[in-house]
Amino acid sequence: MTLILFNKPYDVLSQFTDRGSPTTRATLSDFIDVPGVYPAGRLDRDSEGLLLLTDDGRLQSRIADPKFKLPKTYWVQVEGVPDNAALTALRSGVLLKDGMTRPADVESLDAPDVWPRTPPIRYRASIPDAWIALTIREGRNRQVRRMTAAVGHPTLRLIRWRVGDWSLGDIAPGTWRRA
Repeated sequence: MTLILFNKPYDVLSQFTDRGSPTTRATLSDFIDVPGVYPAGRLDRDSEGLLLLTDDGRLQSRIADPKFKLPKTYWVQVEGVPDNAALTALRSGVLLKDGMTRPADVESLDAPDVWPRTPPIRYRASIPDAWIALTIREGRNRQVRRMTAAVGHPTLRLIRWRVGDWSLGDIAPGTWRRA
């Protein structure tokens, strides 16, 4: 069994090909040349961080399928500084258009020492930003971004730090290692 931990850079698709696109976009094949592995779950093009790839179908299902409730932790830079009410709402579950989310684990986070993003996030001198660590156990489309927006703090930068027992550690953007 092969399991790869990859630090997916911003603006890279979580797939190996980009057929049918009028413009060429970066894909996993630009970074990983290991036959037979596939992503276990997704990470949006505008998100960064840990993406697991495996050649084991059962492991891929256990990682990606929400029924297993595998915790996924994100470091989220948000617009504004969330107060206790916003953090409590995230901890309780947030009502989105597709229903209530499961309760999340959330805590304020000092700005982590992470790589610069290219392009950088949009800074506004008049609006502060803050970081939170948010752990969810489901995987709806763009869920973390929708949750932070629902409590009044749109996501500026999203880095997946941990999936289950696997974490990004010191893996540089665009590089990978075997687990």
